[in-house]
Amino acid sequence: MTDKILTYAKRPSIYEESSGPFWDDEHISKGMLDAHLNETLDAATRPIEVVQKTVGWISSIVPVSLNKALCDLGCGPGIYTSLFDQLGYQCTGIDFSKRSIEYAKNQAMKNQQTITYHYQNYLMISYQEKFDVMMLIYCDYGVLSHQNRLTLLQKIFQALKPGGKFIFDVFTPNQYVEKKESSSWYASHGSDFWSMYPHICLENHFIYPNEIRCDQYIVMDTVNNIKVYRVWDQAFTAKTIKEELETIGFSNIELYSDLQGTPYHNASKTIGVVATK
Repeated sequence: MTDKILTYAKRPSIYEESSGPFWDDEHISKGMLDAHLNETLDAATRPIEVVQKTVGWISSIVPVSLNKALCDLGCGPGIYTSLFDQLGYQCTGIDFSKRSIEYAKNQAMKNQQTITYHYQNYLMISYQEKFDVMMLIYCDYGVLSHQNRLTLLQKIFQALKPGGKFIFDVFTPNQYVEKKESSSWYASHGSDFWSMYPHICLENHFIYPNEIRCDQYIVMDTVNNIKVYRVWDQAFTAKTIKEELETIGFSNIELYSDLQGTPYHNASKTIGVVATK
């Protein structure tokens, strides 16, 4: 057991994967769904007032009269898709958490909404000129490795109709300006986010070149399970995010400080992106 802990505790190579599922873990997905549904918590999904402003702004720049087909990648329990459906969009939601997708499907049925939901890794989509708008919200883009980002961009480019728009956000280096490399640990005597059993959690924050960071959690519980979870993020500048999009062929790339239409400024912690095929 000690050897396994020491192996996990080493500084991981860039974008080294977790030892098991994160988004679709049977226990962790419960906590993730709870976080999504907490309308005041700024985690998993942003607070509901921010969500509503985001939906309002997006619907103003891609009006439903001209952009009917909308796809939300990483849709979680369908909070955005539900609101867009109410505005008349034909919505598709894709997420790799079975628990969240089942919740979204049940809510759509309960509310008599005709939203299509897929339990799927969005890196595996294969649409051809199907959508007017595709979204990836709450900086999920940066959790992917460089190669996976390019793969996803190519798939999104193919899935968009000519003139279609990809709308997403990323963190900038300003998000992490005060966060240094660190190590800590805690003991939980009952269930918490990481495990349903009493456990010890070793936490590390690693910093790599080119604004890449990793939060690592080694979880050791009382039934002798040892798991390591790695949450990666790539921060972007206006220059680097534009260059990555242009590599695939996106044009007319508009940048904002968020997905509410706030004009972009250099002190922003996020960049909201609207890229046209």
